[in-house]
Amino acid sequence: MLVNCVVYQNGKKLADIAQEDIHRYLNQPKCFIWVALLNPEPDELITMQREFGLHELAVEDAHHGHQRPKLEEYGDSLFAVMHTIEVAGEELRVGEMDVFVGKNYVLSVRSGSEQGFANVRARCEREPHLLKQGAGFVLYALMDAVVDRYFPVIDALELELERVEERIFAGSPARGNVEALYAIKQKLMVLKHAAGPLHEAASKLYGGRVPEVCAGTQEYFRDVYDHLFRINQSIDSLRDMVITAISVNLSLITLQENETTKRLAAYAALVAVPTMIAGIYGMNFEHMPELKWAFGYPFTLAVMAGIDAYLFYRFRKAGWL
Repeated sequence: MLVNCVVYQNGKKLADIAQEDIHRYLNQPKCFIWVALLNPEPDELITMQREFGLHELAVEDAHHGHQRPKLEEYGDSLFAVMHTIEVAGEELRVGEMDVFVGKNYVLSVRSGSEQGFANVRARCEREPHLLKQGAGFVLYALMDAVVDRYFPVIDALELELERVEERIFAGSPARGNVEALYAIKQKLMVLKHAAGPLHEAASKLYGGRVPEVCAGTQEYFRDVYDHLFRINQSIDSLRDMVITAISVNLSLITLQENETTKRLAAYAALVAVPTMIAGIYGMNFEHMPELKWAFGYPFTLAVMAGIDAYLFYRFRKAGWL
């Protein structure tokens, strides 16, 4: 579906145009065309390929989707793949933004994402002195918007981790805590797969040999690179915290099991002493001491109770009971 097809000249919006009129503006001086597509059909991509002369391999990647974030050069044009990450309830929705950038055009192809980029276009149009730099600045604006949307995802995962940590120390079921922690770890992996390769791609746009379409915008891409560096650091820190939380949860389980074992051992000792004494006097021997003693039975019971009382006192003092 065609979302927008707009021609800009000297950083200002010239007109909304139809797809059929794209060729009329491509060669005009200081003009470039920005086309936005949403979940396009194959014939729409083919039409854009003819209009802008897109490389067939890049068009094939955009058609099939599910590409690793990357930046590829085809002659004097660029093809960028970025993953969009959105929080959808308890899950993360992963989409894709493919951007074709040439000297006089930008074609953005969005798929699998609910949130659009109309605010990015509005931002660019509010800054004509920057938009005057051409298609390279539009690529920066789109990349910057994608990267900035990673920060709320990290904040949401941090809050989710804090809630799980509170449940761990509140004594909630250990199995549920471990499952929740592994779910967070999986979400962090999804975010890492989006931000990690993009961080590597962004490094090609501000240092060393910069593609011609991005000349003059290196400092903006360096800002994107710095944001991605912070995001990757946050992801690594959260992953370490998740691993630590899993270890703490397992340690608490071990401590709880040790406490249970100590209680069982203490109760077993309280039962073992009377059992031993009763077992001795239950043996069938004719000659045993105190068999004819009138106070033998109550005395034996008293000894059992006294020993158990002493053991109970010692176990309670030691914290076993």
